Amino acid sequence: MPRAGLDPAAVVAAGAALADEVGFARLTMGMLAERVGVRTPSLYKHIASQDDLNRRIAALAVTEASEAVGSAIQGYAGKDALAAASRAFRGYVVAHPGRYAATVGMEPTGPDDPMAAASVRLMAALKAVLRAYDVPPGEMTHALRALRSFLHGFATIEAGNGFQWAADVDESFEWLITLMDRGLRKSD
Repeated sequence: MPRAGLDPAAVVAAGAALADEVGFARLTMGMLAERVGVRTPSLYKHIASQDDLNRRIAALAVTEASEAVGSAIQGYAGKDALAAASRAFRGYVVAHPGRYAATVGMEPTGPDDPMAAASVRLMAALKAVLRAYDVPPGEMTHALRALRSFLHGFATIEAGNGFQWAADVDESFEWLITLMDRGLRKSD
């Protein structure tokens, strides 16, 4: 019998929190079982496999990131929307480095995969940011990739404590938002 109060959502939430603490690459079913107070075989009543757990954590992370970005940009356009989206995304990744790491390279298995719907919402929020820049339709993919690279790169370097120079990281981030804004305006 499954442990009372333990269900797939609770297992995934615990796994995501553990990934944030120890790093996604170190997360194992054994560690998770210990965290939730069951033996490892008991987890398989809720999660099919390590891969299933990883996918569910990735879907959770993309959902949470899309909600953070989508909420942040409400009522903003142009550089203000870009800044709001950037700060929300960075904040999410720095606060949840393990669960965000689960998203890297994780592709939806099909249209019914929860990650697919969450990815669509995140891309819609990022496209909304780009709307004010009049990016030509044929260049939208390039603009989205540039924006995602900027957001992903800065946030993951920061989350990994990779910025060791004396310059203020927040100042560098704001400088980068301004640079991205200028570059996107040149495509107008």
